[in-house]
Amino acid sequence: SLTERLAATPEIRRRLLELTAVALLGLGAPKFAVAADLAITISDLRSTEGDVHIALYDDPQRFPDSDGMIDELRLSITTSSVTATFTGLAPGRYAIAAYHDENANHEFDQGLFAIPLENYAFSNGATVFFAAPSFDEAAFTVAIEGSRQTVSMGN
Repeated sequence: SLTERLAATPEIRRRLLELTAVALLGLGAPKFAVAADLAITISDLRSTEGDVHIALYDDPQRFPDSDGMIDELRLSITTSSVTATFTGLAPGRYAIAAYHDENANHEFDQGLFAIPLENYAFSNGATVFFAAPSFDEAAFTVAIEGSRQTVSMGN
């Protein structure tokens, strides 16, 4: 047959082996990972003292526990707002918890009855009513092309 005669030539045999090898290697190759960026602006800071801590979450069960964050940024303050970017995120739903650490002790200071002594805020304008908001209240979507969010500390 024609197929047998073509396969019998050394050049065609070599080319078929090359194509087979490329196809087999391609099966084991890692898939292309989509990585998006999330730009966060924290606005309405009441002073330029200390720094701002921004925690990023993707798990509703672990929001807003400090051990549940997937990433954290700590930013110096020079004006009434700061902007930072989380990079390399998979597209999906996320939530932000942030606080203004005015005394720069890297703790969210609370007084009697756990009343916050430092400003804090959550993404999506989620508010506190006797407890932190739920993940769904604070959640937003990061698309493949990335996302921008503004979180106001004006509480």
